[in-house]
Amino acid sequence: MTDTIDMQQTTAERAARGKAIIKELAGDTPHPISLDALARDFPFLSNAVNAFAVGEIFDRTVLDIRTRQLALCTAFAALGLTDYMKIHAGYALNHGATEAEVKEIANLVIIPGGFPRAIMASQAIGELLASRSS
Repeated sequence: MTDTIDMQQTTAERAARGKAIIKELAGDTPHPISLDALARDFPFLSNAVNAFAVGEIFDRTVLDIRTRQLALCTAFAALGLTDYMKIHAGYALNHGATEAEVKEIANLVIIPGGFPRAIMASQAIGELLASRSS
């Protein structure tokens, strides 16, 4: 991991790094099925996600993995994107976040997103935690 972009790397190298990062984030849990569908149906977009969003942004070390995933989880929750929130909450749990920390996201979302999005986030978090305990 690094804090700068290596301009000598090709997009294919960044995409490969992105795929490796997703594997690391997911740990023993399967990666999101949506990534497989994206690669199949929209290869250009899939490559952009793997090469840029994951291969470059997620590769930065200014924030540790746990903190970065909690921040992303909160941002997605505030935007009402609970499917993405659950993915990143799972990654946060895989990298040391506690259930209490993930649950706290629903409370924090009240400020930027309002009560409806906070309630949506709490329901999604509940679903995620239930799926992990079964």
